[in-house]
Amino acid sequence: MVKPHNQYMPKPKPAAPKTQAPSDQLDLRSGQSIELLKALHILTREGKINQDSRRKLKQVNHLFQFIEKPLTEMLSQRLAQGSTMPIILADHGAGKSYLGFMIHDLFFKPQQAAHGRSVGQVIGIETRTELVAASQQLAQQLGFEEGMQFVNASVSQATADHRLPEQVDMVTALHACDTATDDAIAFGLTKQAQYMALVPCCQAEVAACLRQDKALQLARTPLAELWRHPLHTREMGSQITNVMRCLYLESQGYQVTVTELVGWEHSMKNELILAHRSGQKKRSAGERLHALLAELGLKDWGLRRFTALEN
Repeated sequence: MVKPHNQYMPKPKPAAPKTQAPSDQLDLRSGQSIELLKALHILTREGKINQDSRRKLKQVNHLFQFIEKPLTEMLSQRLAQGSTMPIILADHGAGKSYLGFMIHDLFFKPQQAAHGRSVGQVIGIETRTELVAASQQLAQQLGFEEGMQFVNASVSQATADHRLPEQVDMVTALHACDTATDDAIAFGLTKQAQYMALVPCCQAEVAACLRQDKALQLARTPLAELWRHPLHTREMGSQITNVMRCLYLESQGYQVTVTELVGWEHSMKNELILAHRSGQKKRSAGERLHALLAELGLKDWGLRRFTALEN
């Protein structure tokens, strides 16, 4: 006999939702290595991710989207010419080499499989010895050692480092602090890089210069009102620094595009400077840079930072 339904009986609990695979949780590209993401501690051993790691992954993947196109163009050009010369990418301020490993995993590794040979190399440049050693160990563990190299040096030291080639094809610097971005630009100019992808961070040097001469500038020009308050000094210092970097790159023969890396909710240091070497130096860009340096009382700083700028 079927028992009548009791409305007061507890309802059965719904089945627990199935754990999603990492590829379902994240917007991963086809073939992206889950083991690499775990090794970089972006994913846990169970394939889960926290909010901080999600932001980091989003930044690196989005930056790769800007890098992938010029890498593809350079490789296609060399294949068409019958050249076996590898593409050299130098990643400055590499840290734990998140970006370098991602570039190798998403571009150089599949291209190596497709063509049966190594088509390029990522060189991670980092000052902290322990991070360089950890990256070398991880590259060996994952079988990436053929396409990756790690150099223990500062960005400024790297230009004259004998372990690095005389010419590189691309320079990247993700959140290189303060003057390290300027050093990365100087490195790229010296190495005749075809492309640069720079995400500056903590641009404190110009803010310090503005702060030091604030009283004099307030008396000299009303423009100094733009950085009279301490918060504005910091923000204007950052803005001025990046504007002048772009003018400098244009004066040295690069086409420059400035855009957002990701949404502001993911990172406050979000400005991406993309430079492509055209070989045509813009004299007008150099003239405007000189004029800005003079107007803002930053000539001495400009002479230190923009050493290739014509007088």
